[in-house]
Amino acid sequence: MDFTTLLLLFILLSSLQPVIRQRMLEASRTRMLRSLEAKRNSRVIALIHRQERLSFLGFPLARYIDINDSEELLRAIKLTDPAMPIDLILHTPGGLVLAAEQIAKALCRHPAKITVFVPHYAMSGGTLIALAADEIVMDENAVLGPVDPQIGQQPAASIISVLEQKNLDHINDDTLILADIARKAIRQVEDTLYEIIVTHAEPEKARAMAEVLSSGRWTHDYPISVEEARGLGLPISTDMPKEVYQLMNMYPQSGVGRPTVEYIPVPYPLHRPGTRQDKS
Repeated sequence: MDFTTLLLLFILLSSLQPVIRQRMLEASRTRMLRSLEAKRNSRVIALIHRQERLSFLGFPLARYIDINDSEELLRAIKLTDPAMPIDLILHTPGGLVLAAEQIAKALCRHPAKITVFVPHYAMSGGTLIALAADEIVMDENAVLGPVDPQIGQQPAASIISVLEQKNLDHINDDTLILADIARKAIRQVEDTLYEIIVTHAEPEKARAMAEVLSSGRWTHDYPISVEEARGLGLPISTDMPKEVYQLMNMYPQSGVGRPTVEYIPVPYPLHRPGTRQDKS
């Protein structure tokens, strides 16, 4: 076998290695999902947006909730028996309101119990989806986020606030149109949140939560903690199954160069006086 053949073989194997590794990772995820389904007797669906290295070039792709996500998730819900609970593992920075709304309303229509697991964060559209759950299970350090609409790159509530502080005689038509769109967007999102929350809460309570989450009280990236979410009246638990954390480890975050977080990935037992270590 000459050098050219060896070189071509090496290039071929190198190009196939990421594909093989990805297939093995996907198989591991499937096994973990089946294990959690057997443990909880439910349909487990994962909506996890991470940046993963793709192909041998290793470039990252940012992921957000989009129409493809809603199509796949709606299909998974339809394939689930009406009497079977659904467990949704949610990790996302948010995304398209239309897609998140479709997912949330489809979950609301499912007759059996809906549980949403948030191991790290579910912001914006992710929070909208989580509101459809009968129970939201969060890690003690996980966060949700406001669902206030954004007009382009600007918060709708801020557009209205600025407009109210200016003399209308000095504002151009485009700005007035933008403010009108902002008012409509806030009202539409609040009504959508109310429709979702009222399936699990009293109407007055649902309206109050919808108003708080959509009104622009906070910045769009404000982290709503477990304690604050409970204070809003959300059904929060922190009893997170260990399988959820294990599954998250199977969605590697893309990085460049050395890792920014390093540790020895084993549990350390608490050292107590009188043990063998003290006698050595």
